[in-house]
Formats: sequence, C-alpha cells, structure tokens
Amino acid sequence: MAIHARSKILPGVLALSLISGLCSAASAVRPEVGISPWGPKDEIGRLNLITAQSRAAIMARVSGAQAYDLAVDYFVGMPSWQAAGDPPYQMWMTHTPHGNVIADPMQVGEPMNQHVSYSGSAVSMYAHMGTHIDALNHFGLDGKIWNGFRADQHLGDRGWNVTGAEKLPPIIARGVLIDVAAAKGLEQLADSYRVTRADLQQALGKQKVALEKGDVVLIRTGRMRDYDNAQRYMANPPGLSLDAAKFLVEEGGAMVVGADNLSFETFPSEVEGNYLPLHTYLLAMQGAPIIELVNLEGLSRDRVYQFAFIGASLKLRGADAAPIRPLALPIH
Repeated sequence: MAIHARSKILPGVLALSLISGLCSAASAVRPEVGISPWGPKDEIGRLNLITAQSRAAIMARVSGAQAYDLAVDYFVGMPSWQAAGDPPYQMWMTHTPHGNVIADPMQVGEPMNQHVSYSGSAVSMYAHMGTHIDALNHFGLDGKIWNGFRADQHLGDRGWNVTGAEKLPPIIARGVLIDVAAAKGLEQLADSYRVTRADLQQALGKQKVALEKGDVVLIRTGRMRDYDNAQRYMANPPGLSLDAAKFLVEEGGAMVVGADNLSFETFPSEVEGNYLPLHTYLLAMQGAPIIELVNLEGLSRDRVYQFAFIGASLKLRGADAAPIRPLALPIH
C-alpha cells in the first residue's frame, strides 16, 4: 500500500495478547504502536505464529491436484500510485540481438553477435506495485513502528535497519479465501464499498469455513477483473472497514491479511484523525503484514476456500514492501 489521499483514526489503544493474539481497546486513549509479545527484538510480528508444526500440518493436507498462482503480471501501464508521486513500472531493453551487432558491447565481433543472440532488460518500480507484501515498517504512529522501533533511530538513507522486507520469512500456512463479492451474488463490489464484519461473517457462513489462528486470510472484492485497465482499477476501489479488519485479527486470529485491490482499505477514511486506519492498525498496532493485489479469480471460479498458502517475498534489505508470488494449493 502506498501513501495516497485517504483520511482519519479510531480513538483506542490496542495491545496484542501473548496467549490469544487478540487486542483490547481503551477508547479514550490515543492509539499507540503495538509492543510485541515475542520480545523487544521481534521484527516480524504475527509471522511468529508460523512453526515447524504448523507448516507440516498444512502441507500434509495438500491434495496436489491443482496449483493456483495468486500473483499478477507486471507491465508498463499497470496500476500504480502515481497520483501520490510514486514512480510507475518501467521496463526497457538493455541489449537486443540487432543492437549488439551494431554496438558490440561485449567486444566479441560481428560474426559472434550474428551467431549468438543476446537480449537483456531492466526494470524500475515502486516497492508497492503488483502482488506485494507490506513489511511492518510501512506505517507507524507518532514516529514509531511495530514493537516501538523509532524512525529517528532506525531509518537511514539505505532504508530501515529493523523490520525490513528481508526479515519476512517464507510464509507456509493455511490460506482462506473470503469471497465477499460472490457471497452477495456479484461479480464485483460497488465502487468505494466498505466491507463490514457482517459481510465477512455472511461469506464465511455460505462457504462453511471457520477462521483459525495463524491463517492467511484473503478477501475478494472482484476488483481484479479490472486489473488490465489501470484507470478503472484505481478509481474508488472497494475495501475493508476497520471493524472488519479487527474481526479478522482479534476474533479470527488471522496472521496475514490480503485482498485483490491496491489499497486494502477504501476511502475516504471512516476514522477521525487517521487517513489510513487499517494500515496503522494492522501493521503498527497488530504486527500483521498486508498482501495487496492478490489475484483471487481462479480460487473464486473453482470455489476453493481453503488451501495451503505458500509465498516468499524478495529480500529487499531495509525496504517497506517487496513483491511476492504466492501459490495456493488446495487441501483435503
């Protein structure tokens, strides 16, 4: 998720409980970042819920019949946060077979360049483009991020020296699709629709799925159908309400949350005083990474609601996000 025109924040301090992973609010107190129950050096938050036992348990249930690629394509003109001043995706050729014949950059001579063709390319992009995962340093409160790490102590010209994207471990866990659009009989939720707690509960009931602690929970709004049309995809996207996000983490026990839009939340903000309340709540207060632009169309089409989620992001040192290519393997 990138900085963009959003709006406002909920009064309340939410602290993560060591045993339940839940949080409680003191409504009259200014929100503060969460302090990790996994200790003062923790940099991965709820990803600590991944254990050898949890990985083995979900992999033992994989059917092997199908594999769903949940990542999107990267291409020039793809959806991006250019309106917020962030760079678009760019790709250019650094070497082409014909160009090498003329320029001979490797100094091997024309006969060799005619015989051995060589193509090379380069890309430039913002970290929050395509299917990506937000690291816990992406958003904070009052100069601090998750676990009380301070920007003035840990953020330099080469990125963060704590909670960088390189710290995110490979994620192997149970994945759950909550197909809100399909549960409402829609191909896509309306512009700016704010998904509620009741919407999530209704969809889970129709799917006959219950959330479990440590799940990767992915919300389908249907927005991915417009991915190839960047202007349409970015215009007034549907997203989650803060209450819905609280339901996923505090009641459902979600470890990671994600959706098929580029913002996860919708706008304008529903909360006074914070233009991105879901990002600050999930990342800074709960230590729950967010995955955006997840392609959930295949899972929705085949009505696959539970699966082994497998994803490893690029180890971009000090970064606040990184591309990820997640896979969903249906389970028994």
